[in-house]
Amino acid sequence: QVRLVESGGGLVQAGGSLRLSCVASGSIFSINAMGWYRQAPGNQRELVATITISGSTNYADSVKGRFTISGDNAKKTVYLQMNSLKPEDTAVYYCNADIRMSLRGSSYDYWGQGTQVTVSS
Repeated sequence: QVRLVESGGGLVQAGGSLRLSCVASGSIFSINAMGWYRQAPGNQRELVATITISGSTNYADSVKGRFTISGDNAKKTVYLQMNSLKPEDTAVYYCNADIRMSLRGSSYDYWGQGTQVTVSS
């Protein structure tokens, strides 16, 4: 069984910063990629940023230049540094990981429970 646990959400004023963390645990053989998604009330879940095991990153246009994703493969952890936060960044942020549980097994997507980020104006 695989578990993803997020931390670091909270309430911050516009222009402020937050750092999210997500730790993967359980029966993990390898992690191909990890990332962050968010969902605001009434909206669909959307990609924020992803990072592969080789370090390649991808960002939503709305966060480029403000957010930075990074990872620690040894700790099975991914981080999201969020700077210059805007009220429109308010959402539940979910950690996602593409994980393989055995050498010959397929990889599957796993999700964390989410952490609330609220940016006040």
